[in-house]
Amino acid sequence: MALKVARRGQVPPFIVMDVMRAAAEREAEGADVLHLEVGQPATGLPEVCRSEVADRVRADTMGYTVALGLPELRQAIARDYRITQGAEIDPARIVVTTGSSSGFILAFLSAFDIGDRVALAAPGYPAYRHILSSLGCEPVILPTGPETRYQPTMAVLEAYLDTHGGALDGLIVASPANPTGTVMPEADLRTLVDYCGQKGIRLISDEIYHGITYGLDAVSTAGMAEHPIVVNSFSKYFCMTGWRLGWLVMPPDMIRAAECLAQNLFINAPTVSQYAGLSALRHRDTFQDNIIRYARNRDVLLRDLPKAGFRDFAPADGAFYLYADVGHLTNDSLDFCGRMLTETGVAATPGLDFDADRGGRFCRFSFCGSTETMEEAARRLALWVDGAGR
Repeated sequence: MALKVARRGQVPPFIVMDVMRAAAEREAEGADVLHLEVGQPATGLPEVCRSEVADRVRADTMGYTVALGLPELRQAIARDYRITQGAEIDPARIVVTTGSSSGFILAFLSAFDIGDRVALAAPGYPAYRHILSSLGCEPVILPTGPETRYQPTMAVLEAYLDTHGGALDGLIVASPANPTGTVMPEADLRTLVDYCGQKGIRLISDEIYHGITYGLDAVSTAGMAEHPIVVNSFSKYFCMTGWRLGWLVMPPDMIRAAECLAQNLFINAPTVSQYAGLSALRHRDTFQDNIIRYARNRDVLLRDLPKAGFRDFAPADGAFYLYADVGHLTNDSLDFCGRMLTETGVAATPGLDFDADRGGRFCRFSFCGSTETMEEAARRLALWVDGAGR
């Protein structure tokens, strides 16, 4: 007799991780790969931070911290909001997490019950809907396009409610967004925050790409009201992907729920990573050179990818992605990106990861690597699309 396998674990794959695996297999065989598939900055912590962390490791046993995180780290994060956003956040509202991934789990478990309906934009980060599904919640997909800059604006939300009806328990917004890089203007974001507060809809604000923008500043909902749950991470701006460190800004009445969940699910975020996060915040300005490089890489791809037939992009206001419409080349982005990797060594992410219905005609290019990588990738793709890629 076959043993039971839980349905909650039968979620779709996170396709970009499959692409990473295929790229790693290619590299293991001795072939080169140009990594434009994953949102992982090519640089890590600067030497000054590494040195401080090494000193701490030598001096500290790295035991448990309290579940909410090191008090000094929570205070430093609150201070960072005051400096960068002009927002006064009580450190007691900050919950340090094992990356934003566990942050989403804590946020969703704290805010939603089984059967609750949570709206999110498509295209959008796939783990939102996969985590929600695994927790027994219903993801409500809001198709977005160029007319709203791929953001779930008030018009998108009202259009859905007018057409489909039914109550919503939550709404996820991301600004800058993955995969599009679009930033929601402050006025539009405030409108959603106010609406959700009035209608009893829990707003989850994904802000993990804050600090990485190109002209249009991203504004945190943490300074707008206390009812949104803010999710952020050290992975992107601070280049700490493998350290697995993030944080939540929780509504005051949800702090204890998040604490109890964290105690039972995770104990605490990695202690050494918390000290690394403290060091990164102390040296925040040293990361600005990365933003200059990302902007240069973005310009390279916007200049050179059209030569390879990639001409229609979402407005990349922030983050480090170009979301390209490749419908004139393919309607099967999974196969297209697979052939791209095999035949050119350029790894990119199929749009199906971000939009199950329309993603077959899109792909995402990450530009957080070196400028030389971007230039070489565009050169190879121009040759490929002229030949076998079509």
